[in-house]
Amino acid sequence: MPESVALQRLRAAARDPREYVAQWRAHHPDQLVVGVMPMNFPREIALAAGILPVYVQDDQRPVAEGRAYLPEFYCGYTRNLADQAATGRLDHYDALLLADHCIQLLGASDVARAISDKTVFFGMLISSLSDPWAPTKIAEMMAQFRSEFEKLSGAPIEDAALAEAIEAYNADRELLRRVFDERAAGDTVWSPVDLQDMVVSAQVMDPVEHRELLAEALADAPRRERDDRVRVHLSGHLCHAPRRELLEVIEEVGAVVVDDDLWSGRRYLQTSVPFAPGDDPMDAIGRWYAERNVDLPCPTRVQHDVDWDAWLVDATRRSGAEVVVHLMPKFCEPHMLFYPELRKALDAADIPQLLVETEHEGIPLEALRTRLEALVERALRHRPAYA
Repeated sequence: MPESVALQRLRAAARDPREYVAQWRAHHPDQLVVGVMPMNFPREIALAAGILPVYVQDDQRPVAEGRAYLPEFYCGYTRNLADQAATGRLDHYDALLLADHCIQLLGASDVARAISDKTVFFGMLISSLSDPWAPTKIAEMMAQFRSEFEKLSGAPIEDAALAEAIEAYNADRELLRRVFDERAAGDTVWSPVDLQDMVVSAQVMDPVEHRELLAEALADAPRRERDDRVRVHLSGHLCHAPRRELLEVIEEVGAVVVDDDLWSGRRYLQTSVPFAPGDDPMDAIGRWYAERNVDLPCPTRVQHDVDWDAWLVDATRRSGAEVVVHLMPKFCEPHMLFYPELRKALDAADIPQLLVETEHEGIPLEALRTRLEALVERALRHRPAYA
């Protein structure tokens, strides 16, 4: 299928965020651009302040100077962030802000604070969501984010602007979610790389511009029904995108990716801000943070009535996935600690699975291909028609 101009623009923003920011500044010379960190940052507040919030991506360049600032047992994303800070590759942002979710990301933000003249703000969002005081603590932190953006912009943030920003991001997420739901229901017109580019570009671009381009890219796309390839659910990579060549080799071995819970996939878009006209927009943003963990649980949050393992088993059944491929970045502590629970739950449900430990520096693709081929063969033997 010929690639549309709209998809090309989405792909360009996903793969070169710095160029997108440069172009944005050229057209909006008076507007600030801030870098924000995954996974729980309320970008709506920034947009309401007239500031473009861009999720900082792993630019997949080799870590050089960053090695002096973080040890090798930090994950590749945080070491890459430290390298970006050390080499000036974060200088196109006017400030850096994050909402806590792991100790390694705090280390990377400390590096940026120590060697950069940019404002670096760290907001500690409560991680124990079952506690009775969680809603109050969430509201306090969201109010602090609002205050920080008011300082950056030099003007108060109006509730009407918050409502408009919420609606813009919700509309963009809803369109992306439609694409992912259609894939889970059987449409395979978009490859995993296409979908990753759609989501990563959403993490970078202005939401109104992104939705317009996405709608244009989707308008003429034909539906392609799922064939008899082995159906895969991709799980993991909680805060940065896996390498594109890894996604490609999964489908090269006779499999088709039907759903995921990646940060560069459903984890980003699963939850919209629960907002209706007349609602308090800050209260809605606080509920968005809490509901994200219900809609798609995260191992960095604690909530007694939801679990990632149960969600994963249910998700594979909904999409008809036959196998799960865990993509675990090396030294990702939250994923490492929760993985035994995922494995036990999938084993109990008789769902074949494969753990792939990914590295920032890349992995041997041919060795991975062999392991994936074995997983596909195992899945085929699970099919009643095979016996």
